[in-house]
Amino acid sequence: MNLHEYQAKEIFKKYGLPVGEFEVSTKATGIGRAAYDLAPGPYAVKCQVHSGARGKAGGVKVVQTPAEAEAFAAKWLGRRLVTRQSGPHGKPVNKILIERAVKVQKEIYVSCAIDRAKAALVVLASPCGGMSIEEVAKQSPEKIFREEIDLLVGPEAFQGRELAYRLGLEGKQVNAFAKIYTGIVRMFLDNDLSLVEINPLVVTESGALQCLDAKINVDSYALYRHPELAEMDDPTQEDPRVATAVAAGFSYVPLEGTIGCLVNGAGLAMGTMDIIKNMGGTPANFLDVGGTATKDRVKEAFKVILEDPNVRCIMVNIFGGIVRCDMIAEGIKGAVEEIKTKVPVVVRLEGNHAQKGQEILTDCGLNIVPARDLRQAAALAVKTAAAQA
Repeated sequence: MNLHEYQAKEIFKKYGLPVGEFEVSTKATGIGRAAYDLAPGPYAVKCQVHSGARGKAGGVKVVQTPAEAEAFAAKWLGRRLVTRQSGPHGKPVNKILIERAVKVQKEIYVSCAIDRAKAALVVLASPCGGMSIEEVAKQSPEKIFREEIDLLVGPEAFQGRELAYRLGLEGKQVNAFAKIYTGIVRMFLDNDLSLVEINPLVVTESGALQCLDAKINVDSYALYRHPELAEMDDPTQEDPRVATAVAAGFSYVPLEGTIGCLVNGAGLAMGTMDIIKNMGGTPANFLDVGGTATKDRVKEAFKVILEDPNVRCIMVNIFGGIVRCDMIAEGIKGAVEEIKTKVPVVVRLEGNHAQKGQEILTDCGLNIVPARDLRQAAALAVKTAAAQA
């Protein structure tokens, strides 16, 4: 689960991280009044959405007067901000954050995350703040510094000071950075987070450190332990298809391809997407209906897949263990009849009652093509999607 910048900054404050005074409003007039409260300017005004690269998309701006701040809010509130990371539909802007703009001498990148390859908690830091860390990794990998955290000991100030020296900080900045270092690690561990990111952490004109941006991702599986964080969830930022899928009880991740995938089992779903790619196609989604797939769940899955206008073919790959393939076949048949879709469907059934399921689909008279195995199903799906282009 992602948090908005203003929510993350409130948590930063609790852990003693340096955050400037700010206000948030859902109304343009509220931003105008907040600007007078924060006076004098200039001000930074920021759209609150669950997406990076807001500045390049026009969602962050430095303005000089309360009137300009109010005009910015009036422009964006109620609209969708499309960024490099948001996808083509963008994210709805329901709140605007305003804070005093600061004069910056230096920008630094800092984050705390899990290195899954090494099964370790790490802090990453770079003097190339303000840039995407992925770009830094490609262009200047030697400028990314890391410290691994010993979970038995926890974060130690000397590690933070060492990083500070490598980042070119000096004097009081060194201990200030060490405090930020230990703060983000404690925050990460206390709240079961999956990411804490400050980009940029800046050295201001006076030489102080300040977190200009704040990003926190929470491990959704640990939210039962943190009801106060669960209350911060903003469902308006989710793709509505994902919300529908969650309500129906299956896993769905939208992608940018043309072949919709409906599979039972996460591993099988990954394998299905791989073989589609190997055959020259592009998956439109990851969708796992689970091991207890029923006719109604299959129908709901079809509806979610078909909300994507780019889908030109649906590939169903079902392995019948607990679930019976003939029941899935009835669900597929019923979904196509009920939705009245013209999108062709390729189906591979294997396992429990697979032969009966194949017979149901062969005799149904609908635009459904049964396949004898996974490779043939993928080849048919890729060919069919290409023909619909």
